Order: sequence, then C-alpha cells, then structure tokens
Amino acid sequence: MKKATATVLTAFLLAAPAAAWAERNPQDPYEGYNRFMFKVNDTADRYVLAPVARGYRYVTPKPVRTGVGNFFNNLRDVVSFGSNVLRLDAKRASEDLVRVGINTTFGLGGLINIADAGGIPNNKNTLGDTFSSWGWKNSNYFVYPLSGPSTVRDALGNTIVTVYPVDNAIFHTSAGRIGAKATNAVNRREELLDLTDNLDGAVLDRYTATRDLYMQMRARQVGGTLPSSGEDEVDIDDLVAPSSDGGNATDSGYQAVETTAGATSETVSPSANDYTHDATAWVPVTAPAPVEAVPSH
Repeated sequence: MKKATATVLTAFLLAAPAAAWAERNPQDPYEGYNRFMFKVNDTADRYVLAPVARGYRYVTPKPVRTGVGNFFNNLRDVVSFGSNVLRLDAKRASEDLVRVGINTTFGLGGLINIADAGGIPNNKNTLGDTFSSWGWKNSNYFVYPLSGPSTVRDALGNTIVTVYPVDNAIFHTSAGRIGAKATNAVNRREELLDLTDNLDGAVLDRYTATRDLYMQMRARQVGGTLPSSGEDEVDIDDLVAPSSDGGNATDSGYQAVETTAGATSETVSPSANDYTHDATAWVPVTAPAPVEAVPSH
C-alpha cells in the first residue's frame, strides 16, 4: 500500500509542469507564515525526526512496529467514533465502536488489528470531517507546527484533539503521556520514510508541491472545491492505472495516505484516512499529507 502511494505521489509531482508549481494558490493566503513553518518543520524532520525514525526501523522488528501502529490506530478509532457521533452518522459510529471493542478485547489492547481481518470498515474520521459535514467544506491551507500540511478547519480539529487527547485515559502520568506521543510520532514517521525518500529531489519547490497535492487530495475526501489556476491541472486519476480488482490506484493511495481525516459520509472510502489529519499528521513535516461552498478563513 505504501509503495503504491509513493508511486502515485512521485508520478504526480514529476508530471506537473514547473510553471504550475510557481502559481500562487488562492487558498494559501497565509503563504508567508506557511513557508516559514514549512522550513521549521523540514529542519526538525531532516535533523531529528527522520534520523530517529531510521534508527527505530533498524533496531525494532517489523512485527513490533506493526503492533505499535495498531495500538495508536485503535485510539484513533475512538476519535473517529466521537467525530461520527457529532456528525449523527450512526452507521460509521457503530463501525468505529465495533472496531475498538474487537481490537481492544481480542487484539490484546489494540496491538493486533483483528477488525481489518474481519472486514470491518476503517473510517478514521476526525473533527475536521465533522466540521466539513456541518458545511465548512473549503478551507485555506495551513502548515501545522511540527506536524505538516493541514487546513484552518482541520487544524482547529487537530488542536482540540491535542489539548484533550484520548490517550490521557490510558496514560495517567506526564512521563507516560510524553513517551506515548513520542513513540507514536516516531512510529508514524518510520511508516512514511519510503514515501518521503521517493519525493526527495522530485521537485524544485517542495512547499508548493506539498501544498497543491495535499489540497487536491483533501478536497476529494471532503467533497470540497478548488479554485482554478488557469493552468492545465494534473488529475491524480490520470496518473494511475486501474487496479486488478476493478478499483483504481487513487483509491488505494487514499487508503495509504491519514490524515490526517475522512470525508463527507457519502464521498470517501472508510480507509481514506489511514494517515489522516490529527496533529501528528498523515505525512511527515515535509511531505504532502494528501480541500481537506462555504466560508474560507
């Protein structure tokens, strides 16, 4: 899945004309701040997070890394449950509840992902999706500090979840909570090493490449619209051949790419947010995390 995502993203970036990346995006009015924070995030990732993630990959067996990822994804299902309750989406809320119940009880506290094996939909919706379902579909691009690509809408949801994290119910000490957040961040960064390695050197301006790809993918997830730049735009669907099961690789790419946060209840496949939009990002600080008509801010 991650290899397919890397292929989609790299193909998109290489196929896009250089002039297109130079266009100022109407949904990026905070570009001055965003570029500054992008550099801060990029520096932190390049010299701290990515090296730590590589070391973590080297010393930690794959089954252990998978278990760690499953554990924190189980907590994200709790957030998804709350988000779908706020959206009055009983179907997805019940799916999330069943996932949490099965993985927590039979999956050793979430270390084993039994729900996926049982075919239970993997929604991973966030508060950003809740706000979208309430009408806030389009939102301006925003680079979240020490996290990565986001929108004003999704950043608001991420902040709420960061201030009131679900894992506080499990980790009752400051040391435990800090350790859990650090472990989650490193594990998720390790999952994206191959993707970001493929993107390195693919484009001249990684900021605009990251922004444009993220906004396009997020718009598809929540059913938003993007302003036309007047240039020929690259459609991700055109870059990917249909998969053998009759679907398309774009859908698979969405499944591999979280983030950081879901979609309207009718437009996004449940697993579109396996790396969605919580504050720890579906992508690292420098990569496009794959807008996430109504008011823009």
